[in-house]
Amino acid sequence: MLTGTFDPLLERARAHASEYLRHLPERHVGARAGRDELLSALRAPLSQRGEDGGAVIDLLAAQGERGTVASASPRYFGFVIGGSHPVALAADLLTSAWDQNAGIHATSPLAAVVEEVAGEWLLELFDLPRASGVGFVTGCQMANFTCLAAARHGVLRRVGWDVEADGLSGAPRVNIVVSAESHVTIDVAMRYLGLGTRALRRVEADAQGRMRPERLREVLAAFDGPTIVCAQAGNVNTGAFDPLREIGGIAHDAGAWLHVDGAFGLWARASRTHKALADGVELADSWATDAHKWLNVPYDCGVAIVRHAEDHRAAMTSAAAYLIQTGGAERDAVDWVPEFSRRARGVPVYATLRTLGREGVEALVDRCCARARQIAGILAAEAGVRVLNDVVLNQVLVRFGDDDAITRDVVTGVQRDGTCWLSGTTWHGMAAMRVSVSNWATSEDDAARSAAAIVRVFRALRGDRPA
Repeated sequence: MLTGTFDPLLERARAHASEYLRHLPERHVGARAGRDELLSALRAPLSQRGEDGGAVIDLLAAQGERGTVASASPRYFGFVIGGSHPVALAADLLTSAWDQNAGIHATSPLAAVVEEVAGEWLLELFDLPRASGVGFVTGCQMANFTCLAAARHGVLRRVGWDVEADGLSGAPRVNIVVSAESHVTIDVAMRYLGLGTRALRRVEADAQGRMRPERLREVLAAFDGPTIVCAQAGNVNTGAFDPLREIGGIAHDAGAWLHVDGAFGLWARASRTHKALADGVELADSWATDAHKWLNVPYDCGVAIVRHAEDHRAAMTSAAAYLIQTGGAERDAVDWVPEFSRRARGVPVYATLRTLGREGVEALVDRCCARARQIAGILAAEAGVRVLNDVVLNQVLVRFGDDDAITRDVVTGVQRDGTCWLSGTTWHGMAAMRVSVSNWATSEDDAARSAAAIVRVFRALRGDRPA
């Protein structure tokens, strides 16, 4: 019955996708249609009998050309979004075709084994404890949530409280210590976990956004009872790393659980050149990262890693009489992540790691960092432009004319220009342009063209010459 049913539509979609990808390197990087235009094209009464599938695919493809931001472009530098590596995209297509529920081994032995192996490879790549629990989640928000759920379980278990059975009402207070520069996903995870954000104790950071260890020591000295410390590997603005070795020692001396948010910075561990930035990260109790950032797999692929696998499993696992869970050597993903019904999101990770190998991942990280330094160097040479951060990784913070309004206007002007796409931020009370380089395909020419476009827009705003 199914023979040939999928072929015409898949071929049609493949042709559209190939055309989209073929034009990607040279297209206007920003979206070229807004809400009103897209609604005009896409909104219609829901029909009684449906429409031709091929026509629907054609409609989506046509609006995709106008309404998507080319975030897979080699000149997309907004946020930390890596374009999909070809093998990752191909593996993701297989994942969709297989349509597996990767919740338990029984529903997909292939997905279970692939994720088991991919997790082992990631632990090797990051040089983290090999017995750690690993879970593949939607992104770094849920990776932080999963790790901090394990942390909540672990620190309360140590004082005799079963939070999964008894909840938080009447539980010993859990002290939460974070950097003043922690990412918003840490705060959101605390909300999800019922720990709240009002009581978060924020530790002062230095001029590059690194937690000050001496201040952490002072804060922890005033606490008693279960404590979780959240550090950072890769500041979202500057790319700076907290001094993790010193922080690890301080946290452990205080009996605290140390969690590291390494959304993109943890990938520095794959590079011999940049590994020293994350020195001491192995001392942590849990780590969160995102494979769509620097491994360049498609979205929906965060990774939660917990040193204490028993705490990880206890915080996440679920069981029901109708499920088939052997409890043996077979791996059930539901033991390590919040969701049961979920994609086999480890498949693109497996495919990309196996294709690139250690040297390929290292080259990807090093190449992006080199392109960030290249862009920073070109911009810093322009009169009136100031690079605000030490470019230690893949992040560049830039200010124009020492003026908030001009800086914001440059960001808007560059987005409108379309040569590249980047975003703005506020850094220590100042408006800044934020350049994030994390695409496997970004070349020296892409970096040079992008920097030239930024300079051109800035000069036009100063009245030097038309943009």
